[in-house]
Amino acid sequence: MLTVIMIGEKISDARKMRNLSQAQLARQLSISSQAVGKWERGESMPDIITFNRLAEVLGVDLNYFSENFQSSVTEKASDGSSTKLSDEAPAKSSAESSAIQSAKPPSAEIKKKHNWDMSKGNWLDADFSGLTNLHEKFSSSNMQKCLFIGSDLSGLLLKSNNVYRCDFSSSDISSSHIQNSNLSNNLFRGCSLKETEFSGSYITGCDFSGADFSGAAFKSGGFQNNPVTNAVWYRTSFHSMYLADMVFDDTLEDCCFENCTFTRVTFQKATLISTFFKNKSLKRIRFIECKVDKLTYAFLKNGKADLSGITLITP
Repeated sequence: MLTVIMIGEKISDARKMRNLSQAQLARQLSISSQAVGKWERGESMPDIITFNRLAEVLGVDLNYFSENFQSSVTEKASDGSSTKLSDEAPAKSSAESSAIQSAKPPSAEIKKKHNWDMSKGNWLDADFSGLTNLHEKFSSSNMQKCLFIGSDLSGLLLKSNNVYRCDFSSSDISSSHIQNSNLSNNLFRGCSLKETEFSGSYITGCDFSGADFSGAAFKSGGFQNNPVTNAVWYRTSFHSMYLADMVFDDTLEDCCFENCTFTRVTFQKATLISTFFKNKSLKRIRFIECKVDKLTYAFLKNGKADLSGITLITP
């Protein structure tokens, strides 16, 4: 809850700097004054859309709400111009501020609004649905019961996170790196996880139904009790992973399972094409009504797998 309280204090400080009452701020945001009061007391926090509008009204950019950001708000001068005040630098004259603001291209302003770092946060019941352009680190955070539905989280470095009961459904998490993290009981339905790398991470009880794992890589972690119905497995690799309580029931093509540990893993009515298995023993894997090509069959036979539930695909 530390981050929620910190954000509340920052909202209060910026509001007072602008000489706005809670009621006046609420009117500009088209919300109730009680909602503003809850923010400032750390009882709740704005959703991502309201954050953008709040930043505009208070004369700050979104970085202002980051835990490690030096406080900086805009104060109205008597002539109607604006100056930025911070704890570290003296206030500039209105003429200097106007010149600086006019010199900035619009594209730079737009980019700056999205250039905020959400690392080292404690996020609870926050709604970040529809979040876009967050191409920064999002590390060492505790996220519980947060919404990221339909968000663009591609190209992220997520390191040392604890993510519990969050909803990432229909989000783009492609080309991201998820390192040394614990992901449990989250929803990733219909997500794009193309070319995403999971390393040293333990993923349990997460729903990946309809997710696209094309080109994804899992390394030195755990993948347990995760529903993966209708998932896309193409060029997906598992290296030195602990796989447990898993059912694969779709087509796997050009995939790889190397030096993995299998516990209660089942391939049921699955089709395996050019899928590589390199393990000392594959006896713990169950195959039920599966179809495999000749190459995959050879790998399974070499690993002493039970081939009784396998039908060879003929040319």
